[in-house]
Amino acid sequence: MLDLTKKPYHLTKEQIKLLQDKVKSMTLDEKIGQLFFVIGQDEEQMDITEFIKTYRPGGMMYRPAPAEKIKRQLATAQEASDIPLFFSANLESGGNGIITEGTWFGMPMQIAATNNATHAYELGNVAGYEAAQVGCNMSFSPIVDIDMNFRNPITNTRTFGSDQERVIEMAKAQIKGLEKNGILPVIKHFPGDGVDERDQHLLSTINSLSVDEWMHSYGKIYQTFIDQGINSIMIGHILQPAWERKLSPGLQDSELRPASASKRLIDGLLRDELGFNGLAITDATPMIGYNSILPREELLPATINAGIDMILFNKNIEEDYAFIKKALENGTLKLERVEEAVLRILATKMSSGLFETKLAETLELHTMEHAEKAAAVAKKSVTLVKDRDQLLPLTVERYPRIRMVVLGDSDDGGFKEGGKVSDIFLRQLQELGFDVTLYDRQRLDFHEIFEEGVAEMKDKFDLALYIANIETASNQTTTRLDWIHLMAADAPWFMKSIPTIFVSTANPYHLFDIPAVSTYINTYTGNKASIDAVIRKMTGSEAFEGMSPVDPFCGDFTAKL
Repeated sequence: MLDLTKKPYHLTKEQIKLLQDKVKSMTLDEKIGQLFFVIGQDEEQMDITEFIKTYRPGGMMYRPAPAEKIKRQLATAQEASDIPLFFSANLESGGNGIITEGTWFGMPMQIAATNNATHAYELGNVAGYEAAQVGCNMSFSPIVDIDMNFRNPITNTRTFGSDQERVIEMAKAQIKGLEKNGILPVIKHFPGDGVDERDQHLLSTINSLSVDEWMHSYGKIYQTFIDQGINSIMIGHILQPAWERKLSPGLQDSELRPASASKRLIDGLLRDELGFNGLAITDATPMIGYNSILPREELLPATINAGIDMILFNKNIEEDYAFIKKALENGTLKLERVEEAVLRILATKMSSGLFETKLAETLELHTMEHAEKAAAVAKKSVTLVKDRDQLLPLTVERYPRIRMVVLGDSDDGGFKEGGKVSDIFLRQLQELGFDVTLYDRQRLDFHEIFEEGVAEMKDKFDLALYIANIETASNQTTTRLDWIHLMAADAPWFMKSIPTIFVSTANPYHLFDIPAVSTYINTYTGNKASIDAVIRKMTGSEAFEGMSPVDPFCGDFTAKL
């Protein structure tokens, strides 16, 4: 029985009665609509007012667009809806998660590398302020996953690292920053990503920890935030076999399900064992990791029956709504369960103040002030992992000619945070007086690849600077180094003879693929503030201060040599 007097709601009897009456007065279509958290519609492609009047969604999630446009679209949708809408975005690393002018503050792992939770608070504060300015009221963050497996292509720098205590400390601070600005945090991805090395966009993944291991890691994290009254949790397309078997001894492998369709993991583990009384939202349901569980017609009702309240995104929206309605008609899904979910949705909106919230009339982003805070994070976080041969500092006198090789810098892969770093590194190093030659992967020198020796290389450059900007992204299976397949033409075969420095602006684990390199640096984020900071530190004008939140050596002793 849903008790709205308890956390995270703390509603009065009068408020509860008001919501109960509201649910009773709603049509079936309106109730079904509240279950769906839809993709934010573009005013250039859709009449937003008509869309809202037709589908009556409970929430909308927007991807970044210009601030004025986002604000206008959100205001239009909110005005068209009889019930306040959740407006969410992935505010994982700054206000750039909702507006193109927003501050790319820093990836969570970069924040953790400062070893100072004040910066995590400012991450939430900056992102929350910028989002609130355009009408956003919810954030699909903090990420409270643990980066246990360095091969995982989707958690990585999006996490606060591999230590659950640091994850808790940093996420607590980020939540405070978000809530200061009226943004409702949604922690994710229950029951915990970062153990498997695969991506739920492509398949259902597995959290393979034992019950005890899970309780002392992910369980401790979720229990902490549930006890503190977290309102909302995002449910991943992730299996947790140990807990399912504990709750249902004798369960066959074929009966195991990802949390997004598992009554054992939601009603059993999350609600009964951990005591979560709040709003449960799926991760995006167009993912293959969701759709590979069951036929979608069976899967959507199974998700609501599992104890989840909202379904994130649609494939075909009319078809998805029809699947829920059909399940209600044939008894697969009970109206009482739908009404419980709707009541929880409305209670979350009421307890979060959405029924009273007014959109700010002015648009003041304070991006210059926020950029200064991002620069402070970069200064404290850039991490010197090793400098075996003391190649630093990098000066014009020691290394006048630099060959710069940039890996990554690609738009391939879904929803990346940043952009290109090549031009920024090139320009700044040239301004410092270095003669920099950028390696051209499109126009290969076949003599160099097949015949050139060390002496000829030394005649051309004094130092090789490798920059890896290989970001985590959805729908890709790896963040590993991928050299040119023709003889690994861009790989530093000469690193024992010519000084070679490697900088990663994203994935902190590249030493696994280039363990013999002498000097290795992690910046965790490819924003301009981090590039400015790493150049200052490489050239000796500023000390390295960052602390690695993960094992950058990946357990490989050769990487430490």
